[in-house]
Amino acid sequence: MSQSAGERRRIVFWRHGRTRWNAQRRFQGQADIALDDVGRAQADKAAALLAAVGPSLIVSSDLRRARDTAQALADLTGLEVGTDVRLRETYAGKWQGLTFEEIAERYPDEVLRWERDEGGVRAGGGETRVEVAERMRRAVLAALKGLEPGGTMVVTTHGGAARVAIARLMGLPYVNWASLSGLSNCNWSVLEEPDGGVIGGPDGPWKLTEHNAGTLPEPQLEPVEN
Repeated sequence: MSQSAGERRRIVFWRHGRTRWNAQRRFQGQADIALDDVGRAQADKAAALLAAVGPSLIVSSDLRRARDTAQALADLTGLEVGTDVRLRETYAGKWQGLTFEEIAERYPDEVLRWERDEGGVRAGGGETRVEVAERMRRAVLAALKGLEPGGTMVVTTHGGAARVAIARLMGLPYVNWASLSGLSNCNWSVLEEPDGGVIGGPDGPWKLTEHNAGTLPEPQLEPVEN
């Protein structure tokens, strides 16, 4: 039996607000950098929009920039924020703290392979994108156990981690992951269970309904075929 739209679960991947290092174009990785004034304002504005969606669960990376972004939504909804270290950004080793220009100058060959999304490349000697996607997948599936039919879970995380998690949960082959853009600060993407539930269980392919959004979409009343 197929599900009605109201029974399908949704996952909102929400990137944290801006930090000083974002403004300076530094690779943050897992460095624990706080939101700046702009980032806090972004979090408050986005939280007001996402609160209207009626989330029933909030989980977050434990890094301050994500946790404080999630708290802005929690303050409006009365929900608690659960944290999971597996929702952190890519560990980028020797790249962390460097600007993107400095990384390109010091590690040109490595950066070229990273930008091409070649498999097995470790950011600054840290993690590969596949490793990040796998730990993100495990964290999301664990949190989903507490989400009822029709519920919406907000996952407050990081740009790179969100992108590969979305690709992994959609079931995209690795060679197609680069077709998804990253998320701007405090923007979000939404995955929804396909009709009839997730094919193959919760680890099956989810459907992307919004990507890198900063406003709420108009409701779709009728099927759109072209």
